[in-house]
Amino acid sequence: MEILKGVDVLAGAGNDSNSYIIDGQLLVDSGSGEWFARAKEYIAGRYDTSRLKTIVVTHSHYNHAGGAKKFRDWLKATVCVHEKEAEWLETGNGTCAEMSGAVARSMTADKRLREGIGIKTDNFTFRVIHTPGHSPGSLCLFDEESGMLISGDTVFWQGPGRTDMPSGSDTEMQESLKKLAQLQIKHLLPGHGMPKTGSINFYIKQLLAQNRSNKI
Repeated sequence: MEILKGVDVLAGAGNDSNSYIIDGQLLVDSGSGEWFARAKEYIAGRYDTSRLKTIVVTHSHYNHAGGAKKFRDWLKATVCVHEKEAEWLETGNGTCAEMSGAVARSMTADKRLREGIGIKTDNFTFRVIHTPGHSPGSLCLFDEESGMLISGDTVFWQGPGRTDMPSGSDTEMQESLKKLAQLQIKHLLPGHGMPKTGSINFYIKQLLAQNRSNKI
């Protein structure tokens, strides 16, 4: 389903994350891979797959990155992950696959991302924003011109991401929300649930105000 011009969402089923396709060139999050055949059919019927060469995972948890190897093998694409979780992706340790009743698929991290790196498509220039809290290497992608934030599991319309999972941190989540509150966000594309438009900055500032007196 196209939600903005050039921005397509494959809504996650069950515990799987959403996957976003940007300009037919960038795939953000792969889900667990359980629904790979369905996603492959959809993508192949809609896009020139020879142009879809970059895969970014917002973090290495299984329900966001477990299918990345299948997509890479199919598309001959480059898989990108924050440098703090590259080892998780490569060993399977820390991916929380067991929470989905699965065994982690280890794979090579082709490119290690860090704060400020740019990722370009035809119509968007994303900046990597390191937003730990849900996990040490969680990241968001922000396009300043459109005000679009792909937020992974850092923030949803219903609240911030969980911090009670292994390697989660209340303190780091609070700092990440402070960082996001400085951006001019017009569109929120979360890792789970439907995207939202409007009042995003006000909403994040509300979360910060609530969390000053309540643990996340």
